Amino acid sequence: MSEAANATSPSPVDEGFRVVQRLVLPDDQELDVQSLYVSGVTSFSSGNDSMSRQSGGDYENVEEETEEDGEEGGSEGGAGMSGFGRITDGAGVAVDPQRRVTLGTYFNAFPASYWRRWTEFTSVRLTTQLRGHGSIIVYRSTAKGHVVRADSYRIDNDQTETVTFELPLKPFIDGGWYWFDLEGGHNELVLEDASWGFETDRVRTGRITIGITTFNRPDFCVPQLLNLASNPDVLDIIDEIVVVDQGTNKVVDDPGYEAAAAGLGSKLRIIEQPNLGGSGGFSRSMNEATSMGASDYVLLLDDDVVCELEGILRAVAFADLVKTPSLVGGQMFSLYDRSVMHAYGEAIAKYRWFWGPVAPSVHGHDFSKKSLRNTSWMHRRIDVDYNGWWMCLIPTQVIREIGLSLPMFIKWDDAEFGLRAGAAGYPTVTLPGVAVWHVPWTEKDDTLDWQAYFHERNRLVSGLLHSPYPHGGKLVRESLENHTKRLMSMQYGTGETILLALQDVLDGPDRMHHDILHRLQEVRALRDEYDDGQAEPELDAFPSPRRKKPPKRGKGIPVPSTTVGKAKMAAMGLVRQALPTRELAGEHPEGIVPHVDQRWYRLAHFDSAIVSSADGVAASWYRRDPAQFRDQMTRSLKMHAKLYREWDELAERWRSALPELTSPERWKLTFEGIDDE
Repeated sequence: MSEAANATSPSPVDEGFRVVQRLVLPDDQELDVQSLYVSGVTSFSSGNDSMSRQSGGDYENVEEETEEDGEEGGSEGGAGMSGFGRITDGAGVAVDPQRRVTLGTYFNAFPASYWRRWTEFTSVRLTTQLRGHGSIIVYRSTAKGHVVRADSYRIDNDQTETVTFELPLKPFIDGGWYWFDLEGGHNELVLEDASWGFETDRVRTGRITIGITTFNRPDFCVPQLLNLASNPDVLDIIDEIVVVDQGTNKVVDDPGYEAAAAGLGSKLRIIEQPNLGGSGGFSRSMNEATSMGASDYVLLLDDDVVCELEGILRAVAFADLVKTPSLVGGQMFSLYDRSVMHAYGEAIAKYRWFWGPVAPSVHGHDFSKKSLRNTSWMHRRIDVDYNGWWMCLIPTQVIREIGLSLPMFIKWDDAEFGLRAGAAGYPTVTLPGVAVWHVPWTEKDDTLDWQAYFHERNRLVSGLLHSPYPHGGKLVRESLENHTKRLMSMQYGTGETILLALQDVLDGPDRMHHDILHRLQEVRALRDEYDDGQAEPELDAFPSPRRKKPPKRGKGIPVPSTTVGKAKMAAMGLVRQALPTRELAGEHPEGIVPHVDQRWYRLAHFDSAIVSSADGVAASWYRRDPAQFRDQMTRSLKMHAKLYREWDELAERWRSALPELTSPERWKLTFEGIDDE
């Protein structure tokens, strides 16, 4: 049931009431971003299938939108509000007469199933302030993406009217959202404000320390500080913003720093320390927050993100009200293609021991092409194993109990911490409507450069610590397969760093804090000794491609599209590793291979090739070396066999060492650059 009460201004918040989600609208009017907040409605089909029509509405005679009309099967205009209404100067929404807009969008729909699962509330209250003529219609969805009309209210009032809806959470055990549409009548309808909240005596808002780790990115970090300084509501709950600067291009030297420091005042603290990677920077923030003792949470933020600040308030409200203390994570949009979500929810495939999107979610969903309520999988509740540290809120009591990050430098530190917290009884919840825009990883391939060492070592270490399967399931086999692929691709520098990582894992946990201080420089120096570790910015720096004999039948090296074709190419490529290299391959590359085509089963058929980097700024000359292949493969087989045989013993050593490796006392030595090995 809905109830309305006339009011000239929004009602004051009750002592026993907590607002957990407020209406939020974009600061700019760019259409790709606007579609995440509010959108015009062009038809009344949810776009999933015939079973998912909005039930309860009188729309049987309304013609559904076709692909030619706009978004295929969609109910919302992908271009936002153009032709439907406008965002008002007072940060509200005005709907044109006889038009409809929806707040069933990523940032303004209410993720009811998450509140149903992780809190004890049985209903949520939607409070709106409206004036003008028209209707507000409340909808809910099911876990299957079907849409149900929940309630509505018709308004004809030139004065502001407060309209509330008390909405049950019972139907949301597997998934589903609430949202509302606004429909203009004979005059425009104006939404001045809206919020979602709960009757509760837990009205205290938790305090936070924000931890930002930065390395030579003041052009990203300083605008983030200015953004935080611009929001009084967020500033009010911040105890401190700790910026751990590990670079040589200092944040304090940026032209905008003085303005940021003035806006944040005593809440900002800059800590400069050696480059200890993300795990070292974030561990420092965690340690500072727990040492001070005032904050309830640490909010970890990457330096290269733009944060929707309302999401911080939502994350804290959710963390304050959950049944069990929980890590609350934010989702990730692309900073360069801002309507595209790269990470909705993350999980570890336990048998393979590799990260990826939680099924049925996908990476790279574009909300400008397919809206929230037209995306059926997004209506299921997604339960995660961990959240990336681009944005993650962690209760300080969790840190005090389980320790800081492992000294991993980069890669797997966030995943391992989330798994460790989960094992201690503290789940991670990635909450929709809480998000940042982050520099995407799509233009990177950090499995080929110096980061390959950390990928390999940290994946194995986290598997030894947490894998539930004997010998880590497929982990050892996949590690061997990955190394073999690198060698077949003529990536001997990457192959050698993988062997170094493998040896460090076999040597045990005692050297991890030593390695966070020294391994980066050693790995980079090692890679410089190999062709694939040496890059040139121009293709003209290399000799022109040439072969003594042309490709057989002029076909060149194929790009197989089937699994059988790829397997056949791989087998033939493996056989080639035992053969001598072709004439001229040492003096001239046999071809130029764009990064998008540099699949290992194709590179295995070259004796030399120019291969471009993932970011498109440089290229390297790969050259096949049969002696190098035999040497590394021999060592790899022996080391992987040892890892498999000694898995249980190694796992026990690593698990026994975990409390010491993650302890604040041990980390403090590392923060100071003290190496006790």
